[in-house]
Amino acid sequence: MKPPLWALGLLLAAATTGGAAQATEGGPGAGLDSLLTLMAQRRHGEADFSETKYLSMLKQPLESSGLLIYDAPDHLEQRTSTPRPQSVVLDHGIVTLQIGQRRRVLRLADYPQLAPLIDSIRAILAGDRAALERAFELDFSGTLAHWQLRLQPRDAQLAATLKRIDMQGEGDAVREVQVQQSDGDRSVMRITPRE
Repeated sequence: MKPPLWALGLLLAAATTGGAAQATEGGPGAGLDSLLTLMAQRRHGEADFSETKYLSMLKQPLESSGLLIYDAPDHLEQRTSTPRPQSVVLDHGIVTLQIGQRRRVLRLADYPQLAPLIDSIRAILAGDRAALERAFELDFSGTLAHWQLRLQPRDAQLAATLKRIDMQGEGDAVREVQVQQSDGDRSVMRITPRE
């Protein structure tokens, strides 16, 4: 099973309404530490998203849009409104997928290949740099006001399917996430915080 592209969208709800918290920047790594501190302070967030997926099996990109929701400590939700209504909810290790009347419930424990990805989402939300670095090599650049973060998997099983994740943001607000899969498929998600 490929790491689902939706999983990365879920982490974005943690950083959907930037500006309330302040952090200072200092020596090497301080920008990333400040960013993770701000994300850890977020208890609730909502943001609109638009996503474009470029899949080798399709001639045209797949466009979707909807709403991302986060409630600390670990309720993550992606509600897609177009092209058709569907939702993905991650709550206490259980993923619930709803497409029309069809509903599927999965226990993350049954999909160990997803563990590094899900653990990384939780690490970002918790501001746990050590846990994040166990799964990914991190490359942070810019300032807290305008930053970029690249995550490249350390885990061989995850790296077999996920090449890298590139995030851009301002303060504690993630504005764009690009996911590059090892097979060449990719997605670009743009996020607009709800004030």
